[in-house]
Amino acid sequence: MQHLIMMSGPENDDDGGDTSVVVETRPKTKRPPLYKVLLLNDDFTPMEFVVAVLERFFGMNHAQSVEIMLTVHQKGVAVVGVFSHEIAETKVTQVMDFARRHQHPLQCTMERE
Repeated sequence: MQHLIMMSGPENDDDGGDTSVVVETRPKTKRPPLYKVLLLNDDFTPMEFVVAVLERFFGMNHAQSVEIMLTVHQKGVAVVGVFSHEIAETKVTQVMDFARRHQHPLQCTMERE
């Protein structure tokens, strides 16, 4: 098998110069939509349990957890994080399972940002 190698040089100037540079164009990809994870207030779940959930599943420190828990308590709902769909869905499931195992009616939902 023979290989043909073309070289650009002064003897072959009719092609406009060196065209061996390949420009790679990437299509602009849209970022996937993000989802807010929300905790909803209820009259039965202890505040300490909500704080523990925020620390355990959302990586908040104690002061952040208390602040968010008070927002949930006072306003009825608070955003506890923004994630990709899969991560948001996992967090909601984890929180809901954990709350049920501890016999609390805590509600956690997600909505598109």
